[in-house]
Amino acid sequence: MSNESTSLDAPQPTIPLPRGPVPQAPPEPECRYVEIKIDGELVSVAEGSTILDATKKLGIDTPTLCFLESLTPVNVCRVCVVELEGSRTLVPACSRKVEPNMSVKTDSERVRLSRRLVLEFLASSVDLSTAPTMQKYMECYDAHPERFGGAPATVAQAVKIDNELYVRDYSKCVLCYKCVEACGVDAQNTFAIAVAGRGFSAHIATEFDVPLPESACVYCGNCIGVCPTGALMFKSEYDMRQSGTWDESRQTQTDTICPYCGVGCELTVHQQQGQIVRVTSPLDHSVTNGNLCIKGRFGWQFVQIQPSGNQGK
Repeated sequence: MSNESTSLDAPQPTIPLPRGPVPQAPPEPECRYVEIKIDGELVSVAEGSTILDATKKLGIDTPTLCFLESLTPVNVCRVCVVELEGSRTLVPACSRKVEPNMSVKTDSERVRLSRRLVLEFLASSVDLSTAPTMQKYMECYDAHPERFGGAPATVAQAVKIDNELYVRDYSKCVLCYKCVEACGVDAQNTFAIAVAGRGFSAHIATEFDVPLPESACVYCGNCIGVCPTGALMFKSEYDMRQSGTWDESRQTQTDTICPYCGVGCELTVHQQQGQIVRVTSPLDHSVTNGNLCIKGRFGWQFVQIQPSGNQGK
């Protein structure tokens, strides 16, 4: 075969190739809706939604503790229980899927009693002084934890301070499992912490209860971001609380983008008197979903390093 025939068979750059079929996006699956009744009011929500989703659509404030939109519901706190017609027991609103013709009561006397007892049991066993949401719930449901004794037994353990980034104060832990889920398949996939022990001995621990620097922890701090009680806390915040200088009423928040890489994680920088005291990330941000890495969450100390007197001379 000659070189001329070979060149004719090859595509010519001056001759446009015929267009192929235009790619078509697959059709979106049909969304079905389910109608249920909540506190006597009808509401229609997408199939597969939970009772909690339906209550939010009606603007009903259902208390939650172990629930977070970015984590798998684990049904351990039982604060969000509601009364479902035909059900022998109260059901958790955070995980119970809606079904056609459901009838739900979110504020019946039975529901209020259950929530009040759960809050009293929790507050009588742990220190909730750094959990403002829990304190608001206890006031709302007229909870009196002192009925079950004086000083909480769980408080009789020392704060674990074994690194310079965050502290672990398990006297404030309510075993909500959020930190375990955030460290597991829902976010970080590090599995550095888990629930150890059984019954009254159940507690959050590293593998074999080793110190945090010796564990699989990568110090992303996502467990801090989901902790509802302050059991896991920035070392900077802990030190300021100990010295009595922590004051959230004097703090400002500024949203920015993390400068360390090109992912584009959004940061919320918390400042007090011109000093960064902690960094978080919005839960509804499409990139982070509230999660950060060690640099994004803790890598801001260099901003506050005071230059030595010899620099610039």
